[in-house]
Amino acid sequence: MIKVLIADDQAMVREGFGALLAAQPDMLVVGDAADGAAAVAQARDLRPDVVLMDVRMPIMDGLEATRRLSSADGPRIVILTTFDLDDYVFAALRAGASGFLLKDAPAADLINAVRIVAAGEALLAPKVTRRLIEEFAARPVSDRPKPAALNALTPRETDVLLLIARGRSNQEIAEELIVAEQTVKTHIGRILAKLNLRDRAQAVVFAYETGLVIPS
Repeated sequence: MIKVLIADDQAMVREGFGALLAAQPDMLVVGDAADGAAAVAQARDLRPDVVLMDVRMPIMDGLEATRRLSSADGPRIVILTTFDLDDYVFAALRAGASGFLLKDAPAADLINAVRIVAAGEALLAPKVTRRLIEEFAARPVSDRPKPAALNALTPRETDVLLLIARGRSNQEIAEELIVAEQTVKTHIGRILAKLNLRDRAQAVVFAYETGLVIPS
C-alpha cells in the first residue's frame, strides 16, 4: 500500500483528494494537515510514502515543510499548485520536491502522480525542465563547481545523467544509447546511490547546479 499524507489549507481540497485516493486499492490516506508545520509533524509520526504538499499555507509554507522533510528516508513530495510554476519551480526542487501537480488536474493525473513518485520516479514536465535550464543559464559558469562525487560515475552513468538532465524519459534514453530500458533503470539507481540523491528530480537539479550540464 502507498501511504499518502495531504497538506493543504483548504478543507475541500484535502477532503476531495483524500476521498479519491482512499478509493484506490493500492493507496491509504494516513492523514491530512492544514499547514506546513502540521504536515512536518504528521509526516514524521505517520511516515507516509508520499506527501501532497500545497505551497501557500499558514504557519509554515510548503517549501519550508518540504525542506524539513527532505532526507534519504523521507517521503516523496509532490507540490500542489494553482499558480504558475515559474515563481518557485527551482526553489521547490532544490528543497527536495519530486515534482508538481496542478490542483485542477484530472483525477487520473493525481492518482498516477502518487504512483509515479512512490516508485522513485519524478514528475518533471518539459516546462519544468526548461525552467531549470533558464534558471542556470543566467548564472556564471564559475558559480557551478563540479564536485568530486562526479568522479565516482562511470562514463555510461555520466551519459545517462546528462540525458536525464535534458528531460529524456527512460525509454528515450534507452533508444539513444541503444540499450534495454531495464539497463537504464539500473544505471539510474546506481547514479542516485553514488551521488546520494533521492530521485530523478534531484538528479536534474544536481546536473545543472554542479555544471555537469551547461545550458546553451
